[in-house]
Amino acid sequence: MHGNEVTPRQLRTVVGASLIGTMIEWFDFFIYGVASALVFNRLFFPSFEPIIGTLLAFSTYALGFLARPLGGVIFGHFGDRVGRKKLLMISLLMMGLSTTAIGFLPTYAQIGIWAPIILTLLRLVQGFAVGGEWGGAVLIVAEVAPAHRRGFWTCWPQVGAPAGNLLAAGVFAISSALLPDDAFMAWGWRIPFLLSIILVAVGFWLRRAVSESAVFRHDAEAGVERFPAMEVLRRKGRALLTGGGLRFGENICYYVAATFSMTYVVEIRGGDRSMVLDAVLIGSALECLTMPFFAALSDRIGRRLVYAAGAAMVAGWFLIFFPLLGSGDRMSMIMAIAIAMVAHGAMYAPQGAFITELFPTRLRYSGASIAYQATSILAGSLAPIIALGLFKMTGGTGAVSAYVMGSLAISFLAALLAPETRGVDLRTVE
Repeated sequence: MHGNEVTPRQLRTVVGASLIGTMIEWFDFFIYGVASALVFNRLFFPSFEPIIGTLLAFSTYALGFLARPLGGVIFGHFGDRVGRKKLLMISLLMMGLSTTAIGFLPTYAQIGIWAPIILTLLRLVQGFAVGGEWGGAVLIVAEVAPAHRRGFWTCWPQVGAPAGNLLAAGVFAISSALLPDDAFMAWGWRIPFLLSIILVAVGFWLRRAVSESAVFRHDAEAGVERFPAMEVLRRKGRALLTGGGLRFGENICYYVAATFSMTYVVEIRGGDRSMVLDAVLIGSALECLTMPFFAALSDRIGRRLVYAAGAAMVAGWFLIFFPLLGSGDRMSMIMAIAIAMVAHGAMYAPQGAFITELFPTRLRYSGASIAYQATSILAGSLAPIIALGLFKMTGGTGAVSAYVMGSLAISFLAALLAPETRGVDLRTVE
């Protein structure tokens, strides 16, 4: 069945359920990053100086990324064999339960070394779950969307990431603003984690209404691969490298702008926590609003050009990103983060369609997930750690900016060297 054979109502149902589900899962994933930058260094690593404690908190944060490729491989294996929908339901439940458990977790002062150990284990479960989420959520939309508008429709699961970050930063900002600092550190930080169980229940209910992809059902009738991940590695090496290259700089610049920026302002510059949370909040909102434009543009002029332009824009902006961020001026801080995030959206918006279109149906869940998630180990997981390490080593932000700009050069070249996939019939991809 071709994507445009579904009714507009069916398409909107699939897109809505996918967007809400990814937003909830990324909310769960991002609140850990926000808490790592603002809270976990004091509550779970209190015997270290603040910056070292933050570095250790970011290390547990990075472990979630290490689990993502494993989640991508395992969820991709079964997603390519039994379908996308069932695996999406499982990933949502795993993420919600592990995140809620963090909200109930005693701190180091209460149970000692067991607190960071359990925190690390729960972060691994989070990473495993989100590793299986992205591929299924994007594919279930891409495989029903009309080919000529696949970029636009497939961007909506992508919008779930900045929307989840928006929700995470928003809940933390409200908690931080309404509570005194001692109350926020004592129990207020737990509120976003405990909210997860309610959000997951909503997402689970919405996803029950989604039908399995007709493209997958049609292809599965002719047989499925026994070991999809192995077949991807054997047959689609160039597609994996292309997807990984597209992902590399995009992932690094995002986590420096959205996560390390909070550490830089609060822990290094001694700035106001609420001010930087507000900046991330506004930046995430603007990225959500502009991503559909960039995605629709990729349907008109091609994925490669939009993606490469986004990489170039973010790289150029990082020449002045940290001077603006460290100025102490509220508007300069908002401008620094907001423009970085909007320019990042020019890459992230068409990314789901771009990577999806590189792989055949019977290998698509595995291939897209491996390309997307494996890159996160070297990119997003290490970005806050490397950025903080470079700052401590050099005493300035110049090396951090060079690190981000170098990674974006890789994504820029990957976009220019990639095949143009706009409008391709997914049934013909081999």
